[in-house]
Amino acid sequence: MTDDVFPDTTDDVFPRMTDATFLDDVAERLAALPAVRAVTLGGSRAQGTHTPESDWDLALYYRGGFDPADLRAVGWEGEVSEIGEWGGGVFNGGAWLTIDGRRVDVHYRDLDVVEHELAESRQGRFHWEPLMFHLAGIPSYLVVAELALNQVLRGALPRPEYPEALREAAPPVWRGRAALTLGYASASYAGRGQATEVAGAVATAALQSAHAVLAARGEWVTNEKRLLQRAGLREIDTIVAGLRPEPAALAGAIADAEALFEAAG
Repeated sequence: MTDDVFPDTTDDVFPRMTDATFLDDVAERLAALPAVRAVTLGGSRAQGTHTPESDWDLALYYRGGFDPADLRAVGWEGEVSEIGEWGGGVFNGGAWLTIDGRRVDVHYRDLDVVEHELAESRQGRFHWEPLMFHLAGIPSYLVVAELALNQVLRGALPRPEYPEALREAAPPVWRGRAALTLGYASASYAGRGQATEVAGAVATAALQSAHAVLAARGEWVTNEKRLLQRAGLREIDTIVAGLRPEPAALAGAIADAEALFEAAG
């Protein structure tokens, strides 16, 4: 039998929701979960920089004992992590889902943790955490940045300004990490002609330096996707592309990277 005999009418029988209806429906279901106090839209869709192919980044803010089993019970297709399964810390888990044909990321946000990090940031204090897919890791004030930038769909959340104390405290911390990263590459990799290790160190130091630049400006950062562009450090691509497994060439590349990062400051 041909497709002409039995044409695909799925979209006619089950048409996709509009974006607005979709977002409202998902937010309502997330907000109804036990312990959830607020739901936000983040990422490019909250900031108006998305494309039609962009996924949907949602965060659910809970107080007390949120149970991921309640999210699984909604029945959406995808993977739902346990609390802490994404490494713990401020970025403590979530879900990768497909809802109404759309890719949706849901992030868990513990309100007690978020409020603590907000208070810490106002005193110029933060800590660093590793996070998968982030070369430079993340600062604990990432969850404060989300409060400042995300669109609140359900509930109520604070909308903080960038703390002046954080503008003063964060840049030297990030620059110190970048200097140590390049220093180690120079001492341990360049002399051996280990181009791959030097490439990784230079890339990591570039993102660490970019965090310093944005913090000095008082601009929030929620991920690394456009961090180098925003910091004016995209020239690092040329340095990385020219790496060769020769000690002198690698030492020169590290020096060039150091000069680029210093100029960006």
